Amino acid sequence: MNSKTSIKEQLRRNAVALISLAIAITSLGYNTWRNEASENNRNQRLVSIELLLLLGDLQQLTMDRHYGKQIDEMAVSRAAWAKVLTIRDLSQVSEGSVPEATQALYEVWNADYDELGSNNAAKNRVVAAIENVRSSTHDVLGSLN
Repeated sequence: MNSKTSIKEQLRRNAVALISLAIAITSLGYNTWRNEASENNRNQRLVSIELLLLLGDLQQLTMDRHYGKQIDEMAVSRAAWAKVLTIRDLSQVSEGSVPEATQALYEVWNADYDELGSNNAAKNRVVAAIENVRSSTHDVLGSLN
């Protein structure tokens, strides 16, 4: 065997191995990317579903606080504050406009929660902020592939 085999000859002899190596590296890269994208989608779905559940609870507490005359208002307020803070915290891992919408919900709640029960405009602002977060969450869910 000639010890000075040309590069062209070596490539010709090992073409199948080189092509197989290129396909394997490409496949590994694609598989890694797909797994990360799938994991991100699962995380977004989980957070979005949890946000929607908490938003439903918060809306119920808002209505209880506004319309309920025979309730312990402090207990409802504490429970609602816990929901608002949890929603704001969970939204930080969400994509799109959800974090901004939940911050706006927090600000509206902070400004208006003590007027629930006596001021329809306060209730309407809180419900509108809840609906904005809900809509933003639906947008994130709709954008997942």
